Amino acid sequence: MTETAASRGLIGALEQIADDAGEDGMSLGDFVDALGERAFGIILFAMALPVSIPFLYGVPQVMALPMMALSVQMVMGRGEPWLPARFKASRLDKAGLVRMAQGGRKWFGWLEALARPRLTALSGPTAERVVGAIFVVFCTSILIPLPATNTTPGIALAIAALGLLTRDGLLVIGGLILGLVWIALLLVFGHTVIDVIKSFLQSVF
Repeated sequence: MTETAASRGLIGALEQIADDAGEDGMSLGDFVDALGERAFGIILFAMALPVSIPFLYGVPQVMALPMMALSVQMVMGRGEPWLPARFKASRLDKAGLVRMAQGGRKWFGWLEALARPRLTALSGPTAERVVGAIFVVFCTSILIPLPATNTTPGIALAIAALGLLTRDGLLVIGGLILGLVWIALLLVFGHTVIDVIKSFLQSVF
């Protein structure tokens, strides 16, 4: 991020991007450029936010494949993230950007405030490849066209990505455990788990 964005914090920067977006929103490429930092953690965290928001349709589907592409690049050990032109051309509407920033503040603002460097080996280059491989699994779950399959892995990915960004190994571990437990439940119990979580989310929201 730029110095100004860094002073606001990551979520503050997302709020500014949403405020500055035109009425027709912006392309995914412009969104990534607006983040101002070429690091996997910040881009994946930002992309995971709308995926984490229950019943926000459209934006998660736009984000899922680019997130998977970035995760594969992590596994490959690329030093800088890259997105194909067709992904960059995808549009994010202004309402989705606003909800992304609001959801980030509501659900992850406190976590960003608590994040700090610890267990830094878990956010290093070697660990990043392992984390990237697990992120691919999370993105696969997000792509499953069933209700509630995006929210939990999206939250897990956002937490772990925030851990990579802040070099907080505890957040990396916490995000990975949450996502892997979800995947295990999905594989074992399938539709039963989805129905229970969907009913719970509907009662909350």
